[in-house]
Amino acid sequence: MGKKKPISIAARKAKGRRFQQWVAQKISDLLGIPWGKDELIASREMGQAGTDIRLIGEAKKRFPFAVEVKNQENWAFPAWIKQAKSNQESNMDWLLFVKKNNHEEIVVLNAEVFFKILRELND
Repeated sequence: MGKKKPISIAARKAKGRRFQQWVAQKISDLLGIPWGKDELIASREMGQAGTDIRLIGEAKKRFPFAVEVKNQENWAFPAWIKQAKSNQESNMDWLLFVKKNNHEEIVVLNAEVFFKILRELND
């Protein structure tokens, strides 16, 4: 049995872009706000600085998270959380979406933020 050929850089970027677009679509569906290039919700182009999901105006107000999206086989949570925190603005919390081939999508956030959200839902 031979070794698997490594995935090309272009294929890796496409894989990441698809997951970013999936996250943007989910946020759009939740808020009822369209997403796309010139919309209030957008998937940031690969290699650009800032959060992976760009939120403007009403979208940012209703979804106050600095979103980092990772679709990789090797997971590096501390580095990814640091990256998400570095993109946080005031009145925002960081939020990390992670995925791996043949696994479901996972969301990671600060435990205190999680319990704050649950308290607000239960009030």
